[in-house]
Amino acid sequence: MRTPLALTATLGLAFAAAVLPHAALSEPATEPAPDTVVSVTGDAENGFEIEYYDGSAEYPPTDSEAMAECGEYDTQVERVRCRTEVRTWYRDLATLRDAIDWAHATRG
Repeated sequence: MRTPLALTATLGLAFAAAVLPHAALSEPATEPAPDTVVSVTGDAENGFEIEYYDGSAEYPPTDSEAMAECGEYDTQVERVRCRTEVRTWYRDLATLRDAIDWAHATRG
């Protein structure tokens, strides 16, 4: 069965008009939340700097300062819990720093 050229062209234009505007209109890029971490520099020994999307920054104490503060707790259980949290925090900061560096490097 042959379809007239005019009918085929009309159907093609109708399809393109229905599909293409939706394909071309994508959601605009949304800005990240102000508290999104954009950069982590430093290390546990010398101290980290954590920069956020809104321009603010945090400077956690060095690992030795944090460990010294853990020694001020009254019970051994509290001191061990604090030291574990400090080690975990600095390990995770180093992992986050490396991940951000890798993500920036792969962009190009």
